[in-house]
Amino acid sequence: MSFLEVAVASPIATTLTYSTPKSSTIRPVAGLRLLVPLGSRQVTGYILACFDSLPTDNTFKIRPISDYLDSAPLFPAAMVPFFRWLADYYQYPIGEIIKGALPTGLSPQSGRLIVMTDTGRSCFNKMPEPEWPGPWFAKFLRDGALPSSTTRKLWRTEQRKLEKWAEEGLIDINQTISTDKIKEKTELCVRTNETELPSLAKLKISEQKTLAAINRLVQAAHRPWVSSRDLAKEYPGSRKALASLAEQQRILVDERPVYRDPFGEQPPFYPKPVALTSDQQSALTELAPAIHAKQYTPFLVHGITGSGKTEVYLRATSLALDEGRDVLVLVPEIALATQIEGNFLSRFGDRIAILHSGLTDGERFDQWRRICTGQAKVVIGARSALFAPLANLGLIIVDEEHDGAYKQEDNFRYNARDAAVMRASQCQAVILLGSATPSIISFYHGTTGKYRLISLPKRVAERSLPTVEVVDLKAVPTISGKPPLFSPQLINAVKETFNNGDQSLIFLNRRGFANLLLCRDCGHTIQCTHCNISLTLHQKSGKLICHYCGFSIKSAAICPQCQSTGLTAMGFGTERIEDELRALLPSANIGRLDRDTTSSRHNYLSILKAVHQREIDILIGTQMITKGHHFPHVTMVGVVWADSGLGLPDYKAGERTFQLLTQVFGRAGRGEKSGHVVVQTYHPDHYSITNSQTHDYESLYQEEIRLRRRLSFPPFSRLINIRIEGPHAKEVEKIALHLGQLARQQGAGNGIDILGPAPAPIHKIRDLFRWQLLLKSGNLRGLRVLCASLTSSKASTLGATSVKLLVDVDPESMV
Repeated sequence: MSFLEVAVASPIATTLTYSTPKSSTIRPVAGLRLLVPLGSRQVTGYILACFDSLPTDNTFKIRPISDYLDSAPLFPAAMVPFFRWLADYYQYPIGEIIKGALPTGLSPQSGRLIVMTDTGRSCFNKMPEPEWPGPWFAKFLRDGALPSSTTRKLWRTEQRKLEKWAEEGLIDINQTISTDKIKEKTELCVRTNETELPSLAKLKISEQKTLAAINRLVQAAHRPWVSSRDLAKEYPGSRKALASLAEQQRILVDERPVYRDPFGEQPPFYPKPVALTSDQQSALTELAPAIHAKQYTPFLVHGITGSGKTEVYLRATSLALDEGRDVLVLVPEIALATQIEGNFLSRFGDRIAILHSGLTDGERFDQWRRICTGQAKVVIGARSALFAPLANLGLIIVDEEHDGAYKQEDNFRYNARDAAVMRASQCQAVILLGSATPSIISFYHGTTGKYRLISLPKRVAERSLPTVEVVDLKAVPTISGKPPLFSPQLINAVKETFNNGDQSLIFLNRRGFANLLLCRDCGHTIQCTHCNISLTLHQKSGKLICHYCGFSIKSAAICPQCQSTGLTAMGFGTERIEDELRALLPSANIGRLDRDTTSSRHNYLSILKAVHQREIDILIGTQMITKGHHFPHVTMVGVVWADSGLGLPDYKAGERTFQLLTQVFGRAGRGEKSGHVVVQTYHPDHYSITNSQTHDYESLYQEEIRLRRRLSFPPFSRLINIRIEGPHAKEVEKIALHLGQLARQQGAGNGIDILGPAPAPIHKIRDLFRWQLLLKSGNLRGLRVLCASLTSSKASTLGATSVKLLVDVDPESMV
């Protein structure tokens, strides 16, 4: 027997050991999937290691695996230490991490198919409706069966009832094993037979045309096999001719795997520059030896907007490929992946693969296979691309490294930027963290020598940074006395830019039309029934939508509290900005780029294309327009409300405001004409506003470091946030307070600050009440020990089975 260390796709903190016969036709290696027994169930497992004998002190019974699910590994053995580190550092089950890393639909497990017997049918038909055990029973009565997906949810609450029915002969409970939901796609393909055959003159015209079409497609694609679908498009008469040609052995026919293409229309890209700037050349001079040495080296590339960081990324990628190494490119959002994708595709062609949640399950599966087999050497993607199965990783690029979107805020709460640094360390790879506004923590590492700092202080072609005009909204007079939506300065700037034939960007980090509906008679605000938050009015769709859980209702005509018709839309969003600007400039072509208008890749690319082709005069958007875009004809940027993030209860509020403003300022003046920015604010003297006005990152950094040193916040300490949530407010509060007492008892004298517990700023989301307990210390080991001790207590021992304790290491958001 051989023995396997296996991580199972289940919330179990430790790995398990299973046996497998050495006579198996499949050689067990790290990265293979298995079907293994776990209690009375069958679940998916992942091999982490293989060994020939057990420790002499082992007293456990070792169960054999049930089956191999793959003939080849789905991730290289080199990734196993990375998965182990993630599980240990973020205190999350390793099997669940691997399951989430792999393409969706690759986790078979056992289930229960419940079938109603004839005796059961007779009995249940007589059961009065008030005695039905739940809403699910009506479907069961109608269909006579419950699929395993339904049974899995019911088993937690109805197990005893279902087992009793089975004992009485009313139902049969059958064990089932689900299969992979996504599989390799195959297609009928043809190729010409290269052996010597009689002259083509004896063939029918349709057969000759079919062979000619095959040869054209082969030459164009540079591969011998041609799909019958592509052949039919090239020559519609080929379908009938294929059978006769195959019978004559002039062609070979085979069912072959094909890849589902995720790219479609290629995004815009800029041409390769003839020469680099002196700053770019200096950066590559420093990077090249590190890439050639094949040793872990972390770099922080601090380049102002428009300084040509992307070209540095492209040249560094070329250097790594020349060394035979693989490259991983991370971006914070899918939209930015699409933006950078065009530049990489134009240089590296079919060596590119993309991985992000915007792909279909089939497309993601195919891209994963291309990476596993070594066909793709460069992977571009958002946060989840961190887990790309690259076997010989030599370079990792993290663009816009400061962006909070690199942190996953649910389930497995990891930071892809920080984890990428660890993966680079384990792979002996170079990592580039790039940003015009680096995170305070990363820049601190750059100044203390943990990262090597590279600066790109000038724009390409010596272009100047835009001038920034700050408008104090408190000083803008209005007839109504209400705060103005647009100041005269912003209106004049938009009109002047339009009259000059140039383009404008208008930024507001809030989508929808209005952020709440208020009743003028009773003061009631229409709120989400599942969250402690007001619903946002989306006027174009006629809906009120919760931006936290997705709940929506039709736009209300009357107040649900007092039945008054006096409902008023308060606040503003990108929809309202669009309407107001259309009224101000009816002859202008106005576009909007936010989540509502970019539900698909096609829509997103269409808007970008329209901007590049100057079909849009004014583009309104959320933070989607702030990063990575190169619009050479945009000369004016307007910021409707610069203060939106300053009031958040978060120590990073000032840093984030500066980053967002500086990034959006950088969209102006990237072409031949200089840029101008108009910023509207109620806090013109706040350091994040004044430093963004002068493009002064250094001063912002010094102020943030001064404040954080005094308050002992990162980088001078580490944080772990324990969130307590559940469906019952009193239970959650009780557990939170008890956990706070335990934390103070166990953390006393260890230099650990216990902040809270306290209700989360948004007290309820998705019907779950939320409290949080923040642990802060410069002693990371002490923090982890205390956190593990607190979370090892099951909710039932704390007094409430429905309450969950969630661990967030290095929290990005405290909301």
